[in-house]
Formats: sequence, structure tokens, C-alpha cells
Amino acid sequence: MGVMHVVMFSFKPLATPEEVQEVCDKLLALKETCLHPETNRPYMKNITGGVNTHMSDAQDRVTHAFVSEFDSDEDREYYLKTDPAYAAFWEGAKGIVEKTEVVGFMPGKF
Repeated sequence: MGVMHVVMFSFKPLATPEEVQEVCDKLLALKETCLHPETNRPYMKNITGGVNTHMSDAQDRVTHAFVSEFDSDEDREYYLKTDPAYAAFWEGAKGIVEKTEVVGFMPGKF
């Protein structure tokens, strides 16, 4: 099993539904646009996400969640710190994303 990366957002109050959808679509597209620096091939194993369907005070206004899977810590770290496609995504998204929460884990490792 790989390394999981969970990101949760809340969007700025003035973000339009179209802007929110565009950010979500672009995040999901990173599975194909993030390329490994040595192989020049996509390296994200999987990504899925959607709107939060369980709104409560405990969520602190988190409206969307995404889970990505990578083969290794090294791949995840490259994604977060170096990948130009990921950096370009965040540069475009930061204008409408109000809050971000991130969790990383390895399934079954406690």
C-alpha cells in the first residue's frame, strides 16, 4: 500500500460555483499533469475527492476533501515541494481557497 495525502478545503465566501468547480477539476487533473522528474510520466497512483456531505461544527467549514495516493514518501515530497504542475495549481487556487487542512498517512501503519 502506498502513501496517502489528504487535503481539505474551505473556499472564500465570494468564490463562485464555477470557480470552485474549476479548482476541483484542476486538482483531480494533477494525476495526469504531475510528471516524475526522471521518467517524465505521471507518478500519482490515484486521486479522488468531492464535496463534504457531513457538515457539522467539528468540520470548521471544510467543504471539499481530496485523497491522493503515491508509491513512496519521496514521490509525495516531490509533489508537495518541487513539482511545477502542483505549484502552478496552488498559485491559481490560492485566490479562492480560504483554508487548507492536510493529513498524510500510510494505511495500516499506526
